[in-house]
Amino acid sequence: MGADLYATLTVIAAHMDADGHCYPTQASIGRMLGVNRQTANKYVQRLLAYRWRGEPVIVAEKVRGPGGRFDRNVYTVTAASGLAIF
Repeated sequence: MGADLYATLTVIAAHMDADGHCYPTQASIGRMLGVNRQTANKYVQRLLAYRWRGEPVIVAEKVRGPGGRFDRNVYTVTAASGLAIF
């Protein structure tokens, strides 16, 4: 996985609710990682493609806002990540 993807995973998971859903913006992920938003986006895209034993560690769903435009991503931390809350 590497340090950059693990750091990205833990930053996203820090926003996790009891169901594993996370709502951070890419700008806030970048701030927490100490990188710009574009670099955070690259890390997130690589993390979405990463598989542990054939399973994704996170998945993303695009959510539409008012007017039907894509507004944000909702990330879900999966059991394959080994991370849990509570």
